[in-house]
Amino acid sequence: MMPRSLPKKLRDALGQQGALPRAHAAAGLLEVRGARAVTVPGGTRSGAALHSTDLEAGATRPAGWRAGPEGHRAEAPLPVLFRLRESGGRSARSTGALAGSGASAAGGPVRHVPVLVRSVVDVLGVRADGVYVDGTFGAGGYSRAILETPGARVVAIDRDRSAVALGADLVAASGGRLTLFEERFSSLDDVAARAGFPSVQGVVLDLGVSSMQLDTAERGFSFRLDGPLDMRMGGDGPSAAEVVAAASERDLAAIISTLGEERFARPIARSIVRARASAPIATTQALADIITRVVHPRPGVIHPATRTFQALRIFVNEELWELAAALSAAERILAPGGRLAVVSFHSLEDRIVKSFLTDRGRTSGVSRHRPDVEQPAPTFRILTKRPLLPSDAESEANPRARSAKLRAAERTDAPARPGDAPALPRLPPLADVLKGR
Repeated sequence: MMPRSLPKKLRDALGQQGALPRAHAAAGLLEVRGARAVTVPGGTRSGAALHSTDLEAGATRPAGWRAGPEGHRAEAPLPVLFRLRESGGRSARSTGALAGSGASAAGGPVRHVPVLVRSVVDVLGVRADGVYVDGTFGAGGYSRAILETPGARVVAIDRDRSAVALGADLVAASGGRLTLFEERFSSLDDVAARAGFPSVQGVVLDLGVSSMQLDTAERGFSFRLDGPLDMRMGGDGPSAAEVVAAASERDLAAIISTLGEERFARPIARSIVRARASAPIATTQALADIITRVVHPRPGVIHPATRTFQALRIFVNEELWELAAALSAAERILAPGGRLAVVSFHSLEDRIVKSFLTDRGRTSGVSRHRPDVEQPAPTFRILTKRPLLPSDAESEANPRARSAKLRAAERTDAPARPGDAPALPRLPPLADVLKGR
């Protein structure tokens, strides 16, 4: 049932049944059924934004119509870019709607359930006059929950063009309170400033890969579904296949060991190098088969390819480096009293978040190691001495929530610390790895 705290116009809009937009990723095109179709500003360039003023509810177009690069009529139908699956394996249309298990909203069945969403809203302390940055929009779960507070505004960011396109209906229904950007969250402070907000009252980051990305074979994130070995969250940069093809055995082993915490990293890397000498490793199934010939599957243990796929995904998307930059950006953009909430899903992410907040929350004073140097004033007050975890009921309803941890902190009035980022794993840069060092 739609929460009564939403304005009636927004409740009605979110409750309507109908198809959500689809994006033609290669051309930057956008179709909105039941609304005026628009082209995502910026075409294929990053930094495109969707505003509610871009969408005129109620306008209709002839069947088969879609907007071309300049908004002109183009009769060719858009291809179905993503076929998403529900947990039961049934084929389903992507809607970008978020609600509880089995619920429907904004046009169809739910595609991704946000983890710890009520806890996130609680620690953010969402208020009617606040502006909040959702740095990982995905299917819009956290943005939707924040917008339940009348008057609250959201600047949402996602580097995945398909997520930005699928968010068009929520943008249209928000009454001008949601702006959605195709960008990386490492520049969230710059994005918020471009949206007209030099400071904000809250930032939320939901780390890792989304269910929509995992469950789409064409994206190449999962060994469960055969598809191209891609793994890119955005449309730019090298793919996982390119890394696997070019990296030296030593670099592959370091990546898999460090980012996947895989103890069989060396034999896996050796097997990959041997296999690619015979034929390119271009699909998820091909890579998974190579790994399972080295590490044999066992009942009750995670699939042997899990850690290697995680490592390649993190490396290709530079996720930990993006996270470190995003934490510093949040420190710069949050107003005094503003809240930061971060949901992580594995130890590498959580370690960086914990280290950052511990460092920034340390009480100022004189260091016993360097008594001649006064420590800077704390920029955050930690709200979660221990991370908040999903309830048993949430973990049972959404198995992907089981490893989630939520850490939160409140910004003080101390100035942000320039050029001071959390310690990151020591690995060669992506550009160097592609040279086959």
